[in-house]
Amino acid sequence: MFTGLIEGTGTLLQTERHGQDARMIIRPDFQMGPAVLGESISVDGACLTVIDTQPDLFTADVSTETLSRTTLGRKGPGSRMNLERALRLGERLGGHLVTGHVDGIAVLKGRKLEGRSLRLFFDASRQIMRYVIEKGSIAVNGISLTVNGVSISGFDVNVVPHTASATTLSSLKPGDEVNIETDLIGKYVENLVRCRESSSGKEGGDKNLDLEFLKQHGFA
Repeated sequence: MFTGLIEGTGTLLQTERHGQDARMIIRPDFQMGPAVLGESISVDGACLTVIDTQPDLFTADVSTETLSRTTLGRKGPGSRMNLERALRLGERLGGHLVTGHVDGIAVLKGRKLEGRSLRLFFDASRQIMRYVIEKGSIAVNGISLTVNGVSISGFDVNVVPHTASATTLSSLKPGDEVNIETDLIGKYVENLVRCRESSSGKEGGDKNLDLEFLKQHGFA
C-alpha cells in the first residue's frame, strides 16, 4: 500500500525481456536507502517487487499483466520514473490510499500555467471515468492528486510547484501517456451495490443495501 506522495524519481537503466515478462533495473536519483529483497516499490504508479539489490540500484520483475495495463513496457533506458516505497503503519497518510494496481492509461490532452501551479488535462476511457469524481482522489503515474473537474471523456488536475519539481509531471507533453489508478473506495462501493442487486429477492440477499442507502450514509 502506498500514499501517492512520491519520494523522488529514478532512472531506468535497462529492461530485460523474458518472454512475455520483463525485468527492470532502476537507479534512484535520490537517497532512497537500500532496497530490501522482496519489498514493494511503486514505479510510475505500478507496484513492483524487488528481486535484486545493489547499493545504488534495484531490479524488479514486471509481469505480463502489468505490461499490458501500464506504460512501463514502452519505457526505454534513460526514462525517468516516479518512485515510492511502501507505506509503514503508524506514519502520516498525507495523500490517499494507493495500491499500485493500475486501472489503465490516460493521455495528456493539454497543459497550462495557473498562477504558480500547473493544470493538466487528460483524456481517459469510460472504464476509468466511471470512478472519477470532482474533488476526489486519483493517482497519476503514482502521484496522489485531487481531481479539479471531470467531463465525459476526461478530467483535469492541479499540480503545485513542489509536486511538479519532485516528480516527472512537469516534463509531460500533450500526447504523453500516464498510468491511472482510481480511488479504491469507489470500486468497492460499486461492487457492493452490484452484489446487492444480483442477490435481491434471493434468500440471504441484503435487500437493505442499495445506492440510496449508501448516499444517505455518505458512501456515494
